[in-house]
Amino acid sequence: MTTLNQTGVSHTVFHMLGIPGLENQHMWISIPFFISYVTALLGNSLLIFVIVSRRSLHEPMYLFLCMLAVADIILSTCTVPQALAIFWFNDREISLNRCISQLIFIYSTFISESGILLVMAFDRYIAICYPLRYTTILTHSLIGKVGVSVFLRGYGTMSPIIFLLKRLTFCRNNIIPHTFCEHIMLAKYACNDIRVNIWYGFFVLMSTVVLDVMLIFVSYMLILHAVFRIPSQDARHKALNTCGSHVCIIILFYGPGIFTTLTQRFGRHIPPHTHILLANVCILVPPMMNPIIYGIKTKQIQEQVVQLLSPKQITLA
Repeated sequence: MTTLNQTGVSHTVFHMLGIPGLENQHMWISIPFFISYVTALLGNSLLIFVIVSRRSLHEPMYLFLCMLAVADIILSTCTVPQALAIFWFNDREISLNRCISQLIFIYSTFISESGILLVMAFDRYIAICYPLRYTTILTHSLIGKVGVSVFLRGYGTMSPIIFLLKRLTFCRNNIIPHTFCEHIMLAKYACNDIRVNIWYGFFVLMSTVVLDVMLIFVSYMLILHAVFRIPSQDARHKALNTCGSHVCIIILFYGPGIFTTLTQRFGRHIPPHTHILLANVCILVPPMMNPIIYGIKTKQIQEQVVQLLSPKQITLA
């Protein structure tokens, strides 16, 4: 139902441009999108199946990794299929309710992933600083509660955005120059005062992702302090090696987002399609690379995947 005001009609349907300025290249751009999505689906699904089905991997680190894989699948599925529909079928229409639902799932899952990375840093801190108490501290019951809390935080902090957007009258424009919906981008199309949206978005960012980054940094400072007090060089190397995969994923997850934020803030002369491509990199790369990184750097996962995929040997009596 449309709402009338002094300015005009509140739009209930929007049109997405995909990547403006590169419309003629959409078919070629869709190739890396499709490959990334399939890789993310297959890699994370295989990781979840291996961890769930192998009792030897029912340890805190792998259970947290399983949660990360679930979040990666959700994040990819929220964005890439719609982008491919634009690239392949020119399907550009999206309703207001669907647009709001999409951005809620994107931001909520992103915040959840950030929380999981924080918990994984805490897991490495306990494993290195308190190895004898590792299993007694991180019990399966506690892991389950932490997992639920992480996802509740993500979706709980974003739920008010639904009401902050639904109260607005969208009468300025209904053309979205992007492949997916973003909160402030959508709010700017409203004729109302959107300062509440801006400040709440800033509050959510500072109280979740920024806070997580600070706590992860503190965790690794404590880890490094503990590691360099270990007298054996081999033991130090082994302790640091257990953090290698997690550090790579942290860089992949936060790095593109920080770079994108800087380019949006200071790169005024950068073409709009570059900003949109960078935003998609933040969505595409981490879900695709996370299972690959852990598969390459974690021996236990390698062994279980090889056993799962290798043909069973049949011995004849």
